[in-house]
Amino acid sequence: MGEERDKTDSGPRPESTAGALIAAALEIFGRKGFDSTSTREIAAVAKTNIASISYHFGGKAGLRIACAEAFAAHIGALINSLTAHEPTSPTEAEDLLLTLIDRLASHLIGSAEMRPLVAFVLREISDGGPGIDIIYKAMIGPSHQRLCRIWALATGEDPDAEAVKIFVFSIIGQIVYFRIGTAIVTRRMGWTDIGPGEAAKIVQVLKANLRDLIAARRRLPK
Repeated sequence: MGEERDKTDSGPRPESTAGALIAAALEIFGRKGFDSTSTREIAAVAKTNIASISYHFGGKAGLRIACAEAFAAHIGALINSLTAHEPTSPTEAEDLLLTLIDRLASHLIGSAEMRPLVAFVLREISDGGPGIDIIYKAMIGPSHQRLCRIWALATGEDPDAEAVKIFVFSIIGQIVYFRIGTAIVTRRMGWTDIGPGEAAKIVQVLKANLRDLIAARRRLPK
C-alpha cells in the first residue's frame, strides 16, 4: 500500500505524497509535539487530504514512526557512506574520524534542512516517544559501535571500554549542541544564523579538539 520505494532510497521521495507528509509531520511534531498536532494540520502543510495519512501510514501514530525511520535512514546513510571502508591503521582511523566530524558537523549544523529533523528527535526524547527506540536500534546503536571501533584503532584503546563509549558520545554531543543551541550561539557570536560559513568555523575548532584528544589518549599507558 502507498507509493513504491526504490530499494536504494533512504525513504519516500520528498515530492511524493508520503514524503510530503513525513516532511510536514517532522516540522510540526518537532515544534508542537505529537499530542498537540492534528492530522488536519499535517495534511494542510503537505497539501494533501487527511485520508492520505491513513492510506500511507495507517494513522498519525504510524506517521510518527515513519518520521523516526526517516531520520535514522538519513543520518545512518551519511555515517555508513563515510565508514564503509574499515581503516587499517591508527592514522587512517584518525583521518576517518576527522572526515566524519567535518561532514557530519557541516550537515547537522550548517544545513537548514536538518533543523526540523533534530527538533523532532529532541521532542521524542523529551516526550519519551516511541521514535527513540527506532532511532537507537536502526542508527545510534550500530553507528556508535562502529565509531568506538574506529576510535579504539586511532588511540590504541579497548573499543568496549566505558571511557571510549563516553568519548564518542562527547564528540557527537559537541556537534548536536551547536544545532540545538543555535539561538544562544548566534547571540554570543554576533551571527544572524549558522549557515555553511559559520559551520565551517565551528568544524575547524571541533577537528582541532579531536586531534588533541586523540593525541592525549595515545599517550596514556596501555
